[in-house]
Amino acid sequence: MRLASFQITHFRSINDSGPIELSRITTILGRNDTGKSNLLRALHSLNPAEGPVSALSPIKNFPRHRRLSECTADTPVVHTRWRLEPQEQAELVRMLPRASGVSHVTAGRGYGPARWAGLEGLGDLSIDVGDAKGKIRKIVPAVKAAAEKLVDELRAPLEQAADAFDGAMILNPDLLKWSEGAQLALAALRQALAAAGAELADKPAQMVTELEELSLSIVSDGPALARAKAWILERLPRFVFVDEYPALQGRQNIADYLSSEARDHLSSAQRSFGTLCRAAGLDPRELHALHERGDQATRNQLVNRAGAAMTAEIRRLWKDRPLKVRFNLDGDEFDTLVSDPGGAYEVEVGLDERSRGFQWFFAFHVAFFAGLRNEGGEAGEGSAQGDGGIVLLLDEPGLHLHPRSQADLLAHFEQDFAQQIVYTTHSPFMVPAGEKAAVRIAQLEGGAGTTLSSRELAAIGGNARIGALFDLAQEPSAAVSESAVATVPAEPAVAA
Repeated sequence: MRLASFQITHFRSINDSGPIELSRITTILGRNDTGKSNLLRALHSLNPAEGPVSALSPIKNFPRHRRLSECTADTPVVHTRWRLEPQEQAELVRMLPRASGVSHVTAGRGYGPARWAGLEGLGDLSIDVGDAKGKIRKIVPAVKAAAEKLVDELRAPLEQAADAFDGAMILNPDLLKWSEGAQLALAALRQALAAAGAELADKPAQMVTELEELSLSIVSDGPALARAKAWILERLPRFVFVDEYPALQGRQNIADYLSSEARDHLSSAQRSFGTLCRAAGLDPRELHALHERGDQATRNQLVNRAGAAMTAEIRRLWKDRPLKVRFNLDGDEFDTLVSDPGGAYEVEVGLDERSRGFQWFFAFHVAFFAGLRNEGGEAGEGSAQGDGGIVLLLDEPGLHLHPRSQADLLAHFEQDFAQQIVYTTHSPFMVPAGEKAAVRIAQLEGGAGTTLSSRELAAIGGNARIGALFDLAQEPSAAVSESAVATVPAEPAVAA
């Protein structure tokens, strides 16, 4: 299930964002302090990865210029539209046969904790009225013909049952009400036939069976539709919203980590250390046990192998200069060391002593790409089995990176993540180059609030592209609140 678009209403600085079309990677570009993050916060509330959906606080989130009395539990906040994968379409049709033409579904929420779902393009419940009337017209005389063959005391009750059936089967525009009455009428007809010991010819008998199946399908449609809507909400990808990025400390104590883990009391730094170990293929318990047994040789072999693998991965991603990552063990102390083999002086320092930009990049890679890959999220899988996967909502990623390193981060997004990513930025260098981008400008027009309009950005590169993006992000108009750039994959070349 892929998020095709979303729309935010009645949330903080947003009265109505308008529909925001998405691709796999979507950038929201705008100046500082323009409310870009509110789009992500609201979207995240639909299906947060960290816990159940809870009610939103009107005092905190309802637009400040409006009366709180206007806000109810049903005031809409999030509307989303999702594209189904072929296997999901097939699963939906098995639950609800009349959903055979549905390729997109919707989901949303208001200020209350309730969520709703819909099936886009699902037609109204309908039947072939002419066919049903034709069957009823043929069944009634067939029953009366069977009654003619009976003795008087059996004939009259069966003829009365035929007349009652004819009256009860009159079609009603309310198909559900009609089907409920039809089931009772068909059951009564069968009971009358059995009581009289009469049998219908094959064709009328088959028509009775077909009307029973038709009425049952209509009665069952309501529960089937409810199951389909519940299935949509169960299948929704989880939203991971990040506005504070994890930091990795250059030194951690393995014994302290294991003790805190046993008490379920890990600090954020220790949780990051656990993720680093999983990303590097190391088990803190094994390293501690080897230390207890005095097997330092095996411990060193494990961390040397892990450091070599991490070095190869970082060099693939970080193009600023080829760095070397080494893990060092001193008793239970675990150090992450980084050196620059190509530099004039190959000085090895702790991760904490590297540039803030490199620390951020390394921690991001470990926490998101490597972390997802090693914890079952499979960064290379767009839709995890079972719960539908995740969508990453990143607020100002790469804030401390040099423009060249921001380009490395964008390449990491595009090459290594199959999940959808929606991120905000105020840097034009964080807009993917080499792609045709549809630029959406959010304008704040008095009481209308933040709205989005579209503008096409030609597929230009270099300084001209950066200049154009700066113009969009810094538009000299008091009405402009923010810019949203929805990146669209480049169109494939067509052979002549």
